[in-house]
Parts: sequence; C-alpha cells; structure tokens
Amino acid sequence: MKPQSHPCNHPQLSRRSMIQAGALGLLGFGANHLSLLESSASEHGVVAKTPPPTAKSVIYIFLSGGLSHHDTFDMKPNAPLEIRGEFNEMATRTPGLRICEHLPGLASRSHLWSVCRSLTHGSNEHSQGHHIMLTGRKDLPVGFDSRGPKETDHPSIAAIANAVMAPRNNLPPAIVLPEKLVHRTGRVIPGQFAGYMGPRRDPFFVEASRFNSATYGAYPEYLFHHERGKEDGSHLKFDAPSLSLPEGLEMGRLQNRLALRNHLDKQQAYLDQAAGSDQMDRYRQMAVSMLSDPKVRAAFEIENADPKLLARYGNNSFGWSLLMARQMVESGVRLVQVNLGNNEAWDTHQAAFPNLKNFLLPPMDKAVSALLDDLNERGLLDDTLVVMASEFGRTPKISKIPSAKLPGRDHWGAVQSVFFAGGGIQGGRVIGSTDKFGGHPASDPQRPENMAATIYHSLGIPREMVWHDSIQRPFFVYSGEPIKGLLM
Repeated sequence: MKPQSHPCNHPQLSRRSMIQAGALGLLGFGANHLSLLESSASEHGVVAKTPPPTAKSVIYIFLSGGLSHHDTFDMKPNAPLEIRGEFNEMATRTPGLRICEHLPGLASRSHLWSVCRSLTHGSNEHSQGHHIMLTGRKDLPVGFDSRGPKETDHPSIAAIANAVMAPRNNLPPAIVLPEKLVHRTGRVIPGQFAGYMGPRRDPFFVEASRFNSATYGAYPEYLFHHERGKEDGSHLKFDAPSLSLPEGLEMGRLQNRLALRNHLDKQQAYLDQAAGSDQMDRYRQMAVSMLSDPKVRAAFEIENADPKLLARYGNNSFGWSLLMARQMVESGVRLVQVNLGNNEAWDTHQAAFPNLKNFLLPPMDKAVSALLDDLNERGLLDDTLVVMASEFGRTPKISKIPSAKLPGRDHWGAVQSVFFAGGGIQGGRVIGSTDKFGGHPASDPQRPENMAATIYHSLGIPREMVWHDSIQRPFFVYSGEPIKGLLM
C-alpha cells in the first residue's frame, strides 16, 4: 500500500504564515513545505480504516543490559539462596502481587500497571537481544552482525511507527532519546534503526546525553561503574538540542539572514543525519515546527521545568529523559523510545545486588512512578501506553565471573518480565508465570512479536497495514497477536 498523494489546496495565508514563509525560504524550503507545515496529511501515513486505538501515544522504556526479573518483578522467595538472591519482596497495592523491596514507588502504584512475566526468546547475546526486543522480531535477519547495524536488519518498532503513522503538530511520529545505544567500545548496537526499510525511515534521535562510556547509570547522582561502584558524574551534561530562534526574530526582525543561518548551522547534527531529499524534508519540517511553535520547542526542553516536578522525576538522566518523553507525547509525538542506561548499564554480571540497590533501581523506580503520576494528573495516562523491557532477563542461578569480587547473574533470553501501564491496560494484573526457579515460562508464554503487536494495536494501527522496504516490497506490520488479558 503506497502513501496516497493529495491535491494541493491553496488557502489564504495570514501575515504570520507569510512571515513563516520568509523564514522557510531562508532554510531552503519551497511552498510545498509550507503547505505540509499547515496540514495534518503526511507521506508517512497510509489512508486505511483503523480500529479504535486504546492509546494516542506510546512510551517504550528500554533498559539496555538486561533487567533481572528475579530481583524486580518475579521474585522467588522460596527458592534456594543461590536462586532467590539478597533482596526481599514487598507487598504492593494489589493483593497477592509482590515485587522487590527496592521498588516502593511502583509497589504503591500497582493499580496503574500490569506485568507479563513470561516473555521469551532464544538469544542470550546482547546485540541479538537488542535487535529482537527493539524490532519485536525473535528471528534474526540474514547476515545479522552483532558488531553493528546493517541495512539488512529488521526495522525497529520506532522506525515502523515512524513510517506508517501520520505526524501530529509537524512533529515526527517516533523519537528516540536521550541517545543512541552505544557500547563502551564505540560499537553502535543494531536494532535501533529502519534496516531494510531504508535509512529515510529511521526514527529521530534526540542526542541529549553526552555519556561517558567508561561509567554507567543515571548521572550525575547515580553514576557508577560495575566493578568500582559510585563515580563522580558532575561533569556530565544532559543537553537536548535546541532549535530556538535568535532573540527578536519572532518580532519580525528577519532581515538578519546571516545570523539565522549561523544559528541554524549549530543544529547541523540534525540535518547531517538526512539520507536523501525525502529525509532532508522531514528534518527540515521538524526544525521549522520547532522554530515556529513555542509549545513544540518546549517539548524538547527541561531546563525551564518546575523545580518541584524535576524533583519528583529525579534530577538525573533517568528522570530528565522520562520528563522529556511526557512532554513529547503531550505535544503530539506518537511513540517515544526512552533508553534508560546506555553502555548496557543493566548488565549486572558482578556486584549485582549493591549496583541494583544503590544505583539502578532507585532512579528507575522514582522516574517511572513520577511518569505515571504526571500522566495521570494531566489526564494523559489513559491515552498513553507505557512499556518497559530489556533485551533479556538474567539467569536463575547467581554466579561470579573470575575477575569479579561480588557475584551477579548472566544473560538469560528464556524469560523476562515486561511492564505495561496506561493506554487501556488493566492495572494490577500478572500475565503468565515462570517455573519455581524463574528459568522458563510455566504458563502463557509470550513472544516479542506479541509485545510489538500490543504496541501497534494500542496505537490503532490496522491489522492489514503494511510498510515497504527500500525497493517497495510490502511487509505486514504485525507479526503476532496483542497480549491477551492486558487491554480492557
């Protein structure tokens, strides 16, 4: 199904629109871009009869490295010590649902979320697991290379949403923040991009986090190293790209074209990502929308947020990222992927229990709890599906790598727990179960394809929807069924 073209209408332009048109000319835009700026139609959308969506937007929280389900949402208190670990479980607001003692915020909000304890796939390798969980496809593409992304990779969930959904408010349908997932060696993790859909369908990446690849966690206060423990994160900055106009330009002082051009040159990182004229048009449209609409610009900024709100989320990269995600969905972005912890921060091979207790679980618990509260208070939770997952879970049995002083858990693709909230999700539910050691699904096993289908269904993407690769071959969006028992 190819995007339908529409005849161009020629509305009467207001004085404000004419001023914007002048600014567009400075950016190299033509009249066609102005019509796009004022229209909700998009080349990325497909005119199709859609089911009623349960959500307007999705926030997909990705915990790179592998969240231990044994030490969070699927504890085994009656198992031997080498299985159950050092943490105790605690009661939640939902009778019978118990989770880790170091997730008190989520425990008190269990009526707002549910958990699937039985998602399974076949890989224990980081890059493969990332590709599987970011694309929603358990099969690896021919020629897959764990060393980096290839144009033959499957497209990510974010890329598919970017391709088949119409934008709102001239914002891209899908955005990834606060950074690309990059290993400390500099290797870019595969699975984040559009793959054989073509690079012009890549989601937008907001590079807000200048991450120090030698350390991990929610800087500055929760920066740590897996072996050494706490690190000083005061030198690291969270700085979302700004596309604000030079002062006074909105008042009509457009004559200083050189100043505007110099200002836009600072934003070249956006434009340099463009691959072909279509992609350039998309980045230009986003840039102009941010330049011309203060409300849209504000979605990319957190420095002016209410200090009390920042304190609720946490003054760290986890909190800042989720606050920005909330602002983006409120402004009209359809899917925001939030990477909480680069460099596989959740890869707890060693010192798993002190690192989870002191550096990883507290900022995650606080930030996700604040996100649920903030969305709920603004009347957005029913319209926003929140999903939180990793590339895999961790081994049932605790072990110690030879060089480590303290033990941890290894990679485990056989099962993991996935968190769901908002967007029509029934709270306080547990989907599936694991065996007595938490090693394999015992009931209702789910695949990554089912998680992805839950996201697509929530957004109202129809079952018959297809996307096209770079040579226009059609592929169905859905590869599975939505997880039963989650949606109302």
